[in-house]
Amino acid sequence: MTHTDSSTREHFGSRLGFILAAAGAAVGLGNIWGFPTQAASNGGGAFLLVYLVMILVVAFPMLVVEMAIGRSGQANPVDSMRSLSSHPMAKRAGGWVGWLGLSVPCAVLAFYSIVGGWLICFLLGAVTELLGLEAVTAWFKGFSVERNLFGAITFYVLTILIVQGGVKQGIEKWSTRLMPALFVLFGLLFIYIMTQAGAMEGLKHYLVPDFEKVWDRQLILAAMGQGFFSLTIGGCSMLIYGSYLSKKENLPKMAMNVTLVDTAVAFIAGLVVMPAMFVAMQKGVQIYAEDGSLLSSDTLVFTVLPMMFDSLGILGQIFSIVFFLLLTIAALTSSISMLECPVALVSERFNTKRSATSWVLGGAIALFSVFIVFNFGDLFGLVAMIATQYLQPIAALMFCLFGGWVWSRHAKIKELEQGCPEFTQGWFGKLWPAYVKFVCPVLVATVIWASFG
Repeated sequence: MTHTDSSTREHFGSRLGFILAAAGAAVGLGNIWGFPTQAASNGGGAFLLVYLVMILVVAFPMLVVEMAIGRSGQANPVDSMRSLSSHPMAKRAGGWVGWLGLSVPCAVLAFYSIVGGWLICFLLGAVTELLGLEAVTAWFKGFSVERNLFGAITFYVLTILIVQGGVKQGIEKWSTRLMPALFVLFGLLFIYIMTQAGAMEGLKHYLVPDFEKVWDRQLILAAMGQGFFSLTIGGCSMLIYGSYLSKKENLPKMAMNVTLVDTAVAFIAGLVVMPAMFVAMQKGVQIYAEDGSLLSSDTLVFTVLPMMFDSLGILGQIFSIVFFLLLTIAALTSSISMLECPVALVSERFNTKRSATSWVLGGAIALFSVFIVFNFGDLFGLVAMIATQYLQPIAALMFCLFGGWVWSRHAKIKELEQGCPEFTQGWFGKLWPAYVKFVCPVLVATVIWASFG
């Protein structure tokens, strides 16, 4: 058991670097695909309102716990969880919780990279379509084992190339380039889509809440789950990024900044996707079924929006490239944080070279993805369900119980007072320790219960 000393541990070089990397870890397809889809299915503005409340009430306090555990342990999830208590039984249990937490990014990456591969293929397909290469475009946009393999492997190679560079040269360097690019591309898309017929109606549907729907039980549970997954609570990324955060930084403030950037991306995604859906409806693309439910919630990104782009001529094709580039960036900023979790563990425990470790572990998870691609019908949905409905919420619940009950109140507060000496004077500092102990576990248990409902 080697425990890296915090003075030799690589840290993020700048506050902005940390915020963009951590927000990038949180910003994935859940924000750009999941959030607008959920909003469209659950009454637009009403969902947005409840979601914003849920982010502050459920996700943010949990994010502070996860980042604090990582920064306190200054290590990978397993060793950080073990360091919360000096009691041998609690140490062993903490280790198990760490391993459970580590299974989340590995399992998620296995199916996520296949979706990331589709995005890359759609992006390349949009480029070849613009160049008039019909056969190649058909291959990129078709659904074949070969094309899925090509996409997934390309996605893995990009992920591994970034992770092998380390925290400053890899993750931070690319997050500070990719995240601003994401906002710029979103801005361009928004301006473009708002010039189309029907867009204003979509914008109204998204921004004006129907207050009767705000108290709908399904809507509240959906918003809670979405907020929870949006910040990848229980996914280990925040714990590992927290461990690279300098002790001089104000941790609650950093967590708040990450929450704001992440929420901003989800909000902006809604600004683009909801009006785009209404534009598509104007063009005769059917989006809602008779009962008002979304027809293709899971394929919104792959069918509805491309159909809208296609109907808009050459400019539409150009913006189709922009859109899939945007999604690929969002997927990549998440996948690098997922791969970082096992890479940090192995390179810390066994003192291995980071680049070799990144390729070996990335390759191992990629083999599992290849296996899923060959047995797509049986495995894809199953792995996605196990990872997101079972592993992640249960890991989050365990992090919460450990952070609330095993980690002593004194030690928690001491960790947060580093970089924020006045922590206990504010209302957040007074409430937070008890909130994490009693309220958060109940909220997380509710998310788990809702996903089985």
